[in-house]
Amino acid sequence: MPEINGSLLPVYVVADESSSMKPYAEELNDGLKSLYDAIWANPMAADRVRIAVLGFSQDVAVRLALVDVRDQPAIPTLYIRSSTNYQAVFEDLLTRIPADAAALKRENYQVHRPVVFFLSDGQPSWHGWQEAHERLTDRRVNPAAPNIAAFGLGSQVKAETILQVATSRDFAFVSISGVDIGNAIAEFFESMTTSIIASGSSMSSENPEVKIKKPDDQYFTMAMDHI
Repeated sequence: MPEINGSLLPVYVVADESSSMKPYAEELNDGLKSLYDAIWANPMAADRVRIAVLGFSQDVAVRLALVDVRDQPAIPTLYIRSSTNYQAVFEDLLTRIPADAAALKRENYQVHRPVVFFLSDGQPSWHGWQEAHERLTDRRVNPAAPNIAAFGLGSQVKAETILQVATSRDFAFVSISGVDIGNAIAEFFESMTTSIIASGSSMSSENPEVKIKKPDDQYFTMAMDHI
């Protein structure tokens, strides 16, 4: 039997590229750079995580396919486009995640349950996305069903929607009313980066687990506190 190369955590960064995010394009891409730099600076975590970056608007654009970031010389870029299609995201992940997991297993890795970090500042433009989300996250029909941490920005997104997207009430966050959105985006990336590094480092332990760091309450609050 081939030797197991270790346990890996697939991570999917899913960022809203709809037109309402246009004022914050610089903050989004600065955040990606900070994530990239932090993973590079933490070899233990870098060895145990694989990262993909997906931008979504009316459809999903692959800004970075699942990869060891140390093998990726260029930092991915997010581009602002048009509407906000949640359904496209979950349908894409429903195909993408099992395929990625299977590919990693063929390389003799044990694959930990993937984690998705979802960021949006608006309500979905298309209805009916819940069915695709349910198929994605139902572990009875999708063995690679991910954990999803969802972050909502600004006054348009509803806490109830973010709670529906997240796979745990403890993984659902919305920005504080009136907070500077650029600063909230920076905090999202800080929280996500800390979570990825801690989770990646955990993959080498006897009890690997995904660790989601709650963002600073100066910028975000638990979505469940709004219901």
